[in-house]
Amino acid sequence: MNSIQLIMFIFILAFLSTIFFTFFVRKILRDADIRDSPIVSEHRHKTGTPTMGGIAFLLGILFVSFFYFGYSNHNNLILTAMIMATAGLVGLMDDLIGLKIKYVQKLVRNIVSQPVPIGRLTLQPGEEARVTTPQAKKDLKNLLKDEKLKIIGEVPIKNEVKEREKIFAQILISVFLIVSGAVSTSVLGFNAGLLIIPVVIFGIIGSINAVNLIDGLDGLAAGILAISSSACAIFSYTTGNLEGSITFIAISGLCFGFLVFNRYPASIFMGDTGSFALGAGYITAAFLGDIIYFAVIALAIPILSVIVSLLHRAHIIKLPVEPLHHTLQHKGLSEKKIIILYWVITILICTAAIFFYKLF
Repeated sequence: MNSIQLIMFIFILAFLSTIFFTFFVRKILRDADIRDSPIVSEHRHKTGTPTMGGIAFLLGILFVSFFYFGYSNHNNLILTAMIMATAGLVGLMDDLIGLKIKYVQKLVRNIVSQPVPIGRLTLQPGEEARVTTPQAKKDLKNLLKDEKLKIIGEVPIKNEVKEREKIFAQILISVFLIVSGAVSTSVLGFNAGLLIIPVVIFGIIGSINAVNLIDGLDGLAAGILAISSSACAIFSYTTGNLEGSITFIAISGLCFGFLVFNRYPASIFMGDTGSFALGAGYITAAFLGDIIYFAVIALAIPILSVIVSLLHRAHIIKLPVEPLHHTLQHKGLSEKKIIILYWVITILICTAAIFFYKLF
């Protein structure tokens, strides 16, 4: 088959296999009663939805890689699959630890006609929020006494891996990619030499956390990665990089297949298993295909979300809810509109990037 037929075949194979594996994984997770407990008040109706659906990504990419192994001598797709499997296992451990409840937070509502400040938030009349910070917990006692707030429920907070342990695990994933010797030392036309090591480490950590952060609404992360990976596949093909195109189109097929069940309203979530695998796989494909600059542009929305969250945590800006897409929902924008908005912006960015590359 010619190159176009091969690309389409890999996409269809990834798409169909992921549909099958997601259906299979969802059934097992439901039977095992492995379900999500969202902490965002607007998502309480999603409690009970199976999580850890990212296992389907791992099965899907391995299945496609095993097929491609017998067809081609190139290693990009196979190495990407190995990195995705490694990252997925790290995410899976985080998901399993998260099944245990660490503590519960109070969920309160403003029951007076005036705005009520609590901690770093100001609740408008009828508005709800979780009591999270030490200052908010201190304020709550007086506000309950003055009958300005009412406790309307409790939100379970999951146990999770410490941040430094997550970063260490992500660095370890980077090391696996570095020791393969498959990453080019050339970045934007410059020979980075040994400096490629911190570049790869930063890329893996950044991509994993960007995808993990954006995975907060039904189909949001899978949709953005489907669009970005498709754009990278098109860009790679138009620049004569067939192997890079194959890898990205496989990731695109995984995401579109998962969206059959993960689109709004989702019947399964990818969990950290999926977001870690997708984040690591996407940036690995970018390094191996030597299109890191385009891949970063195509992933602009998740990267921007990370920057906004970092500014919030550094107290440079103030968000009522983190990350940004939850703030938009908190302000009254519906989940479906936010998802479509993020998808459309990603399509426009990717289209513009390809257009300007061809123009110049």
